[in-house]
Amino acid sequence: MVPVNRPAEGTTAAAETAADSAARQSHPRQQLAAELRRLRGVAGISGRELAKRVGISQSTLSRIEAGHAVPPLPQVLDWAEAVGAEQDSQQLLRTLTEAAHSPEVQDWAASLADRAHLQDDVRAFEEDAQVVRNFQPTLVPGLLQTADYARRVFATFDPPYTDEALAAALAARLDRQRVLYDPAKRFEFLITEAALRFRPGPHRMLLAQLDRIISIETLDTVSIGIIPQDIEASTTIPHGFVIYENEDHALASAEPIPGSMVTRGPELVDAHRRRWAALTRMAVFDSDAREFLAELRDEIHRIATH
Repeated sequence: MVPVNRPAEGTTAAAETAADSAARQSHPRQQLAAELRRLRGVAGISGRELAKRVGISQSTLSRIEAGHAVPPLPQVLDWAEAVGAEQDSQQLLRTLTEAAHSPEVQDWAASLADRAHLQDDVRAFEEDAQVVRNFQPTLVPGLLQTADYARRVFATFDPPYTDEALAAALAARLDRQRVLYDPAKRFEFLITEAALRFRPGPHRMLLAQLDRIISIETLDTVSIGIIPQDIEASTTIPHGFVIYENEDHALASAEPIPGSMVTRGPELVDAHRRRWAALTRMAVFDSDAREFLAELRDEIHRIATH
């Protein structure tokens, strides 16, 4: 028989306890994880057994309970049924799940209040993912940037970096690029022609940047697609975004003007996947991409030498 989570006194004590615990968490995703973890503990069910009842892997269950993955509502309801959650606890889970599926937005000033840069946050996503899909419409992706290009991009940041923080951010970004050589991972880039022409410095800097992209494109772990400006559009060009895929979870991130935005809700991640697929249909790859990059480099070189 499935254990029933009954409060010691009254029918709302469990929900009140959960709400108090959830209130101490910093985001609905973490609140949801804490409540799911609490319910499993009260029911006295092992992670392995609960994963079997819910129909997920034990690693997925661990990620959910740690707040690293956000389960869809049907999965949450299966979880609630498996642990014998009371009606009030089920309602709390519904509320937390809906909130957890909303994007997390952190403004830049708050995010940088107690640290020099945010590169370690991005590094954690990249190291956890098996496949990284990165679309950039306005500038070269960070993983492909040369030191000079990256330094000049950081120098335009608002709020501005101090000299010391800029140096730390640059060093951390360049160190992140080692992940491109991990044979267990796959990196897919979609870059618009406008992003390739973006020039935060002299022409020689852009030439060096194009050379780096041409070199990185030869790696077995990397695929680079170019979206020409004169291509017939099959979708609109949104802001840049990155999808981090793993075998049992995924998330998407973007950087709008107010701050960084991370989306873990399955429906919203799927929306990013659909836009990625549409953008891919507009891109050129392999030999066509290499030819495009070579011709663009020749054009920039002619401009730089005249």
